[in-house]
Amino acid sequence: MRWRREDAASGDGEEDESSMTSDASPIGCVGVLLIGTRGEAGPGEALVKIRGGSETYLAYSETALPKGTHVLVIESRGARTVEVTEWTDPFKPATLPEDN
Repeated sequence: MRWRREDAASGDGEEDESSMTSDASPIGCVGVLLIGTRGEAGPGEALVKIRGGSETYLAYSETALPKGTHVLVIESRGARTVEVTEWTDPFKPATLPEDN
């Protein structure tokens, strides 16, 4: 994102590259399906963790994925539309069976 800063004393403008990323790519972000995908039949909806919050995207996948599936965004298809794949967090501790 480019922005222009004006020097109040001289009125000279200076262009800077800002670190603000209002259009940050969702590729590589993780989320969860709010509405399951239907594979080739159509999209679902994913709640994706991005920019310090969560946003919803139309989500396509190669195979049907049910509601509640954790997903990884692997491709952007344009505004608010992504390609996802099922994702298992490798750092999430495994659930141990209960002792009887």
